[in-house]
Amino acid sequence: MVSRATFFVLFSLSAQLAFGQSIDSKTYVWADAPVTKREVSEQRTILEGNTTDFRHLKVHATTLMPHRAPHPAHKHDDEELIIIKEGKLTVTIEGKTKTLGAGSVALLMPGDEHGFENKEDTPATYYVMRYESKEPTDLDRGRKAGGSFWIDWNEVPFQPHDKGGIRRMFDRATAMTKRFEMHVTTLNQGLWSHPPHTHRAAEFLLMVTNSSQESINGKLYSATVGDLIFLESNVPHALQNTSQGSCMYFAFQFE
Repeated sequence: MVSRATFFVLFSLSAQLAFGQSIDSKTYVWADAPVTKREVSEQRTILEGNTTDFRHLKVHATTLMPHRAPHPAHKHDDEELIIIKEGKLTVTIEGKTKTLGAGSVALLMPGDEHGFENKEDTPATYYVMRYESKEPTDLDRGRKAGGSFWIDWNEVPFQPHDKGGIRRMFDRATAMTKRFEMHVTTLNQGLWSHPPHTHRAAEFLLMVTNSSQESINGKLYSATVGDLIFLESNVPHALQNTSQGSCMYFAFQFE
C-alpha cells in the first residue's frame, strides 16, 4: 500500500509533469534562447511553464524563410498571440487574410482556423505566445469581445506624453482571459517608467529598440532588443531606459 506521504510526492510530481514549472519573473534573453533548425524555419524556445492564471504558457519565436509557410492552416484548443518582430507575415484567420509588418499583432481564439505564410523575398520573424487558462475556456466571452483579430502597426496612432509616448494596441476580454491589455511604450533617455508597483495581472515586456533595466523585487535585470521580461502577478517592478536616446517596448498584461 502506498503511504500518504508517498502519494502526495507522486501527486506533486505528476502535476509538475502535466503543467510544467512556474515561470520565474526575470529577463529571458533572445541571444540565450536555444535554436532548432527546420526545413523552412528556425525556432527559438524562450520560456514554458505555468503562471497564476495559466495552467500552461509557452513563448517561442519563429524565423520563417521567404515564400514558405510553417504548417498548413489549422486550429487548436488553446489561445495564441502573434507579435511580428521583423519582416512581413501574411496571416489568415477564418478565411480572411492580411499581410502585417513589424510591430503588428494577431490574437487567435481557440477553435478558429488560422495560418501563416511569408510571401516576401526576405525572412520574417515573429513571437508566438500560446496559453491555456486554469479556469474553463469561455468561448462565448471571447466571441462577445470581438473574437480573433489582427492589428496593423501602421494603423495604431502614437500618443506623446511627458515621458515619451504610447501606442494603445487593445484592451479586452478573450476566451482564456478576463482581461488582456497591450500597449507599446516609448520611454525617454534615463527615465523610469513609474515607481516600483504591483498589480494583480501578470505582465510581459518585450524590448523593441535599445536597452533597459527592469527592477523586479528590488533586483535589476538588463534587457535589450528581442529580450522578453516576465512579471508574475503582484511582483514589484519598474523599468528604466538605460540607452542613449529613447527606447521602445511592448507591455501586455493578462488575468
